[in-house]
Amino acid sequence: MRTANLDGRLVIVHDDRAADVAKLSDGQFGSDPQSVFDDWSGFLAWAANTDTESAAQTYVPQRLGPVVPRPRQVFAIGLNYDEHAAESGFRRPDVPVVFPKFASSLSGPVTTVALPSTTVDWEVELVVVVGAQATQVRADQAWDFVAGVTAGQDLSERTSQHAGPAPQFGLAKSHAGFSPIGPALVTVDELATPDDLALGCAVDGETMQHSRTSRMIFPVSGLIAYLSGIVTLYPGDLIFTGTPSGVGAGRTPPRYLMPGAHLESWIDGVGRLSQTFTAGAADTQDHPRDTGESPLNPVAVR
Repeated sequence: MRTANLDGRLVIVHDDRAADVAKLSDGQFGSDPQSVFDDWSGFLAWAANTDTESAAQTYVPQRLGPVVPRPRQVFAIGLNYDEHAAESGFRRPDVPVVFPKFASSLSGPVTTVALPSTTVDWEVELVVVVGAQATQVRADQAWDFVAGVTAGQDLSERTSQHAGPAPQFGLAKSHAGFSPIGPALVTVDELATPDDLALGCAVDGETMQHSRTSRMIFPVSGLIAYLSGIVTLYPGDLIFTGTPSGVGAGRTPPRYLMPGAHLESWIDGVGRLSQTFTAGAADTQDHPRDTGESPLNPVAVR
């Protein structure tokens, strides 16, 4: 199953069509894409016994918001691929390198992002969505606590990240629009090999990153076990699992995103993100709030 946030409403996606959950369930599940995680197991059971495809209508992809709009916690993992650790000048970590991203930086999959400087970098990542409260979870049980996965970009402002006596990872990676996710949450049963997904990104059509999630130093199960051994993970929390090699800062000379650039990111079996960049004042996507009306459009938009 694939769920998405369409104009602030929870939908189930079938290719280029979507079904409005609140309307189809007669209010059993609300329209808020965040609230569904409060009863994720119940939602899965309802969806498994409901013909959502017949109710689906075409929609405009540009109207998709962040599939998880208001997570309580957003974790990010650094240096989780050997080649990226090497290009960053660090040795292989013995334990996961963890820092926060802030929810105000989340956006949908198709956005325009204002560049706060000339040193903004790209980092494509698999993003895990927690589906059940998790404390002291064993690695062999970890996937049972996952609602699904989505694609993400951990956009990074490198100057402020490395300014001062200690790195400012969280703030440097949390400017407006710096955490696009989507286009949908994909449940694990949709993926033949959830621990081995191809991912990559391209700037203006030139591939910059290309790898597989099986190359992670700490796989999804290990990350959930490690994090839940220290903090409680809540339904709807996000885990950005780290980026492979090929970032701009690791190149000679360094290469960064410039105004007018187009960044396309993808994870096979999950979906694609599309970001265009401008200079100066913020020009980020405005996600309309739920009006109570379904945003589905019966006219196909390709």
